Order: sequence, then structure tokens, then C-alpha cells
Amino acid sequence: MDEDFRRAALDYHRLPRPGKISIEPTKRMATQRDLGLAYSPGVAAACEEIARNPDMAWEYTARGNLVAVITNGTAVLGLGAIGALASKPVMEGKAVLFKKFAGIDSIDIEIDERDPQAFIDTVARLEPSFGAINLEDIKAPECFEIERELRARMNIPVFHDDQHGTAIIVAAAVRNGLLLQGKELSEVKLVNTGGGAAALACLDLLLEMGLKRENVTVCDVEGVVWQGRPGTDPYKARYAQPTNARTLAEVLDGADVFLGLSAPNVLKPEWLEKLGPKPLVLALANPDPEIMPDLVRQHRPDAIIATGRTDFPNQVNNVLCFPFIFRGALDAGATTINEAMKVAAVEAIAALARVEASEVVAAAYGGVAPIFGPDYIIPKPFDPRLILEIAPAVARAAMESGVARRPIADFEAYRRELERFVFRSGNLMRPLFETARSQPRRVVYAEGEDERTLRAVQTVLDERIASPILLGRRAVILERAKSMGLRLDMDHAVTILDPQEDDAIFGPLEELYAQKVGRRGIPPDSAGRQMRVNPTVAAAMLLQTGQADAAIIGGNGDWMRHWHHALDVVGKSPKVSRVYALSAVIVPNATLFFVDTHLLIDPSAAQIAEMTILAAAQIREFGITPRAALLSHSSFGNSQAPSAKKMREALRLIQAAEPGLEVDGEMHADAALLPAILRRAVPSTRLTDTANLLVMPNLDSANIAFNLLKAAADGLQVGPLLLGMNQPIEVLVSSVTARGIVNVTAAAVAQANG
Repeated sequence: MDEDFRRAALDYHRLPRPGKISIEPTKRMATQRDLGLAYSPGVAAACEEIARNPDMAWEYTARGNLVAVITNGTAVLGLGAIGALASKPVMEGKAVLFKKFAGIDSIDIEIDERDPQAFIDTVARLEPSFGAINLEDIKAPECFEIERELRARMNIPVFHDDQHGTAIIVAAAVRNGLLLQGKELSEVKLVNTGGGAAALACLDLLLEMGLKRENVTVCDVEGVVWQGRPGTDPYKARYAQPTNARTLAEVLDGADVFLGLSAPNVLKPEWLEKLGPKPLVLALANPDPEIMPDLVRQHRPDAIIATGRTDFPNQVNNVLCFPFIFRGALDAGATTINEAMKVAAVEAIAALARVEASEVVAAAYGGVAPIFGPDYIIPKPFDPRLILEIAPAVARAAMESGVARRPIADFEAYRRELERFVFRSGNLMRPLFETARSQPRRVVYAEGEDERTLRAVQTVLDERIASPILLGRRAVILERAKSMGLRLDMDHAVTILDPQEDDAIFGPLEELYAQKVGRRGIPPDSAGRQMRVNPTVAAAMLLQTGQADAAIIGGNGDWMRHWHHALDVVGKSPKVSRVYALSAVIVPNATLFFVDTHLLIDPSAAQIAEMTILAAAQIREFGITPRAALLSHSSFGNSQAPSAKKMREALRLIQAAEPGLEVDGEMHADAALLPAILRRAVPSTRLTDTANLLVMPNLDSANIAFNLLKAAADGLQVGPLLLGMNQPIEVLVSSVTARGIVNVTAAAVAQANG
């Protein structure tokens, strides 16, 4: 690394506080009662239950979600045996990855002990503290003995990631690479350089999957590992071949797979012609591979190449699997991580690369999503779907192989539970998804050519929440879907309508639209043209005439313009005086709803009452009990300003119209969000807990507060959702993501089902 990067790395580790991890409480400790429950005397109840039944530790402690990352510092990255203390930054980093990617709490433990048996004894004694052990950066061959004995002694998973994590990703790469090259694993010839812990684990797993031992040749620093070679350790000797060859160059003839886990530049460009047709070249030495990819392309353009580096395609990176393998193992209560679980992880990873890349992956590629092929045979480490595929596969394999103590009864429910690690909106949206899934509806998408829409529609079909109708040019939609690698069935599952070409459908709608807007100064011929060129109008008309059950419009251009077109066609419900907009922001510890964030600049007291009641009804659809706070610069009558009096009057109207709704005000925002302040100010408050619906005196305050919180707390926006429209129609903001479109679709379908 250059000096600037080194300095930046040191600052990263030192500032604003040393290290990369911390411990945070998961329970509230704000009162004397809280402390009594958390420690003495309440903690004794949990201790007694665990003493009676040790399995209760999974219920009453964090053990079931706690992994120890343990090393003795004898093989740290490419730095060698730098010792336990010097390895701590790496182990902290591993702990951070567990938390970041899979929500697993992890503690790093550096043991200053190089004697294998003493190390084993130390780790084995830690079993009561953790749900699993991740061994890390322990040199070979001691790592084999250490892992084997710990697995025998401990009744929790023990997993040496340097071996098995690498093996799982390599096996997935080999699985897909051979698929593209038209070869079978049972038939290929493989040459490995390295012969170390990771290499042998790769070979063992590939044998488990069908590779034949007689087709494997291993080379190390002394050359070919041949039968009878003096000084060969027993682990490596398992792969010794009866051969007279002694050098790497001699054993490359006809090789289908080169697997390098050794040192830079050991594979010479002139040797590449020895490889068989359409070879796989996995040059995984880091940071400098056994051969650079450009040299492979130059000499063997028919090869598929993978490295361990981030700056080349097909990076073999352990973070693709280890957090999610542990997630599945912990959730199933596995006593070990066995071969069946590893193979299940391999197949899940390989399968994920064969479907379309996610929106997150596409963003990392500058908006151009990779498609399964020679430069994309394994997923990217930041693909958010990894946990959704690997963890259930591992948990299922644990159950089928008989090592799961807490079998998962409902894998659909488990998968939905995992979505909280992928989509922050998952828990909030789950009731609406269930409602939509119970009766999928026809949803028309105005911007059918938009890539965000196409990605969303793929998810909508996968989630079975709607039957999509895409508006746009058929050729453009088909080409974009193909270029994005989407699996959309355009002949059956998806309907494509082109307002400018499909006269049989849109021709009759021209006159109807002209009648709707004729009194607004738009002549019939202009209305007809508007029908054909404005997809928002076309979508709204399909909804209005019953050819769709819900409509999703906007996402490009001015939000208000799209809404006005929707209002012209669909209109407001006759049950309300106005239409309002409800927006939600998901922050780390809460979901807060704001109304009205988009439409009514200065609502009256009656309109504030109406929007609050409508918003509360929508919040109940999320499975949440609404608690509304009417916010103001004043608290409970200490100001006679017009806005304060308006909020007081709104409270009176709400209580008269819906006496069962938890609502109070007018109040300061801190009182709404901090119950202790609220109870001190008004002991008789009607709110039983923190408010989750924040009602503002005007649009400025609502929109500003919503966006400030979203930006300051790294909040995730859901909505806006329209309240009071005559039919289910939603207007997307320009910043909406594909997942945001999916969420709004679920809300619209749920409304159509309501």
C-alpha cells in the first residue's frame, strides 16, 4: 500500500475512537426497575432456568447469536506469524463483517499460545460462552489438528474460515465456470499450486462434489507432490500421485482447472498453451496472483479467470459465505458445520450468480448490472440476497443431515425473517406483502422502460404479489430486460402495452380522457395526444376503466405534475374532503410516520383531523398501533398563536370522531418521542408509549422534519402513500429505488384488496 493509504488506514482504526467494534445493550436500562430486571435480583430467574435446562441459554442469553473469532496469530493474512496481539485488527475486522452482513454479534479473542494442544484446551473451555467458533489465521498443518480436535470436543460449530470459506467460494466458481465451459466436474483434470490449508480444503470439498482424486495433482514449493516423496505431511500426502513429473510445467498438459493458492507469478504465460481447451484459471494468491488476468486473456482468450482481488472480475472472497453459513447454522441450532452444509452453501452461491444481479450490485458497476458469464461466475460480496439464499440452504442441510437442535419449521417465514438484514423496510412492509400475496392484483406501471421498474417487477413476480402491466415500447422493454439478465416471462406473467401502438386498447380511452379534462381548457385533440404520449395519463386511465386494479406512476420528473394527472383521472374518494400524503422513515430504533408531507400547504384544523384519522388507518395496515402526536412550537395550551390553537382544535375533532385513537397534543417534538418528558409535562397523557405518527401544523414543517430526520439518521424512506384517492394509485418520488417500487406496489395491492 502507498503511504497515503497506509496513513488513512491508521486514522480509520484510531479515530474517532480506537478499534472497530463496541458492545451495545439490547434492552432498555432507564429506570431502577430496568436495572433490577437486567441484573440483581431479576437475573437470577434466568440463571435458574438455565441451570435446570441448559438449552434455555439460547432463550435467555445472547449465546445463540454470538460467535467468537479466535486466532493465535500464526498465519495472519500475508503477514505471517506476527503474533496474537498484532492480529487483533484483523480479528476485529472479521467481527465487524459478521455484524454488517448477517447481524451476528461477534467477539474477537486472540490467544497467545502456539502449542496446538494448549490452544485447543483454551478454546474448548470457552464453549459455554458462544454459539459458534470461527478459527482464523492459524498456520498449517497445525490448523488441521486444531480444528479436528475442537470439532470432536465441542458441541457447537467450529469452522476454520481460511480453509472452508475459501473452499466454498472456489467450489461455487468451479461449478459455474465448468457449466459455462460445458464440462463435468467428474471428468476434469485439476492442477493445484500451494498445497496449504486452503488448497487442501478446496480439494476435499470438490471431491465431495464429484471431482475424482486421480484427476488431481498438487504442487508446492518443492514441486509436484508425488507418492513416496520424503517429508510430505499426511494431509498433503492424500493427494500424492504416482508420477515421474517433478515440476509444475510438467503436469499442466491438458489441465481443465488451474487452482492457485500459492505465490505470485508461479504460472508462466508460456505454459498456458499446455492447458486443455476452455480452461478455468483461478489465480488466488493475494495481493499478486499466480498470473495476471491480462496475460491469461492474451494467451488463452478461451479461459475463464478468477482472482482474489477486488479490481478484477470473479473475486474469490470469503465474505461471500462465512457470515451466512454461521447465520444458518446458528438459527438451526447446529452442533457442527458438516460437508452437507458446505455443499448446500456452494450450490446456493452458484445459483445466485445465474440469476439477474441485484440493484445494489448494478450500482456498484456504475449502473450496468453484470450478467452470468465468463466475467461473472460468482456473486459480488455486497449482493444483499446472499443471506436469503445461503442461510436457509445451510439450515435445511443441517436439518437433513441430523445436526440441527432447533429445526426450522417454516422456511418461508424464516426467509422473510432474514429480510430484516437485507431490506430495512422488511418488517414494516411484511403485513402488506402478506395481504397482497393473498390476492395478487393487476398493477400497471407507467414507466415500464425504467430499469428500476423492471427490477421491481422481477421481485414483484418472485414475491407473487401482483400481475404486472408495463407501459412502454415493447422492443425497448424486451431489450432492457434481456441486457439486465432478468427472468421476466413477457408472454405470460407480464403484459406489455404501448400507448402509441395498441390502438384497440388506448383508442377508446382518448374520448373518455377528453371528457374528463374538457372542462379544464384542454381541447379533445390535445387530450387524445396526451393519452398517447403521457404514460401517467395512460396508466391512470387503465385503472379508471377497470383494466388494472392499481397503478404506479411517477419516478421521473415533477412529483406534483404526476399527481395532478392522477387526480384529474381517478379523483378523490367521496368520503374525504382532500387527498393527503403519508411518508414513513425507518431509523435504527423506530419507524416514524409523517403527515402531510407533500400536498396541503396550510391545512385547517378539520383537515388536520381528517389526515390524522386517514393516516392512522393506513398505519394499522402495517400491523402497527398508531400513536399520534399533534406537534407545535407550544405544549398543551401555553401559546395562543394561530398554529397552536389549530392543533388544539384538531385534537378536539379527532377525539370526537375517533375516541379510541391514541392521540395527544399540541406538544413539542421531544415530548412526542421521549415518554419521560411527556409524562413529566402531562402525567395524564393519552399516549401509552412513544408517538409513531407525527402530525405537523403545515406542509413546510412536515416535509422539513421528515427530510431532516431521514438525512441525519440515515433513514430509509417508505412512500409517500396517497390517502383519500378514489382508487389505488401511487406517485413515486424521483429518488425511489427498485425496492421502493416493490414496497409501494404491495401497498397499492393491499389497498385494492381492502
